[in-house]
Amino acid sequence: MSWSTAEIPEQRGRVAVVTGGSGGLGLVTATVLAGKGAHVVMAARDRGRAVAARERIRAAHPGASVEIVGLELASLASVESAAGEILDRHRRIDLLINNAGVMAVPAATTVDGFEIHLGVNHLGHWALTAHLLPAIVRTPDARVVTLTSSAQHNGRPLALPPARGGWRAYDDSKLANRHFAQGLDRRFRDAGLSARALTAHPGFARSDLMDRATAAGVRGAILFSMARWFGMSAQRGALSQMRAATDPRAEGGTMYGPRWAISGPPVRRRLIRPGSDRAIRALWEVSRGLTGLDVDVARALGGSRPVARP
Repeated sequence: MSWSTAEIPEQRGRVAVVTGGSGGLGLVTATVLAGKGAHVVMAARDRGRAVAARERIRAAHPGASVEIVGLELASLASVESAAGEILDRHRRIDLLINNAGVMAVPAATTVDGFEIHLGVNHLGHWALTAHLLPAIVRTPDARVVTLTSSAQHNGRPLALPPARGGWRAYDDSKLANRHFAQGLDRRFRDAGLSARALTAHPGFARSDLMDRATAAGVRGAILFSMARWFGMSAQRGALSQMRAATDPRAEGGTMYGPRWAISGPPVRRRLIRPGSDRAIRALWEVSRGLTGLDVDVARALGGSRPVARP
């Protein structure tokens, strides 16, 4: 039996933070969650686009509760500011959906000098999760869902120096996303928390992420052609992350994706090359070293916000 949004439980009273919520898969997710009654915090880079997206959500669901917070994942200062704004307004965070990202863009660096895929797709979300962790750990049954991709199968465990732009850098960042979810879920469990971390991949979804893949090359041309002919709409592509976020039966440390890899209903997918302890430890070490921030569940339980090293 196919899973659909009709199976999402009532979300009234819950707070959902969605990065990249102003377009593509993020907007679909924000719209559905708002329609189910959640208060949605739309964390987005382009405020004008976010305002337009909020109006679309309210048109679809009159009375929907949607808040906009400016977030530039390519800047650790912006991430800290956005997280502070969220924490000042909300004591609880039920869902954090790390959805935003870049794909196959040319070699570039973030404000802080990180390779752009590593900086936006992984380190920006690492920092956001670190800052929001105190609200997450105090919320019963909270979930953190990080979006990965089938490209993670081509990725290498996080190490330095990173690839410089293009598909290789994207692949590596997507494997980092999956290892992050696995490592975070282990830390939740070790602390005896009901919070869970999962990952999801959308398969071949026709989202606006593909429109921005300006260094796609031959591989991109092939993939985009396949997506055009065999891919799913953004509405169907977003089902995997919504199921990971809301299905009461979804287990932490797992991955949801389309049944037939590139398309199909969202199901729990087998983890190929399961994250080893070594790869996850390396991810934590490198991410701490680069950002000066730790995703430290024990510290968050004490109520402390992380402080970046000078």
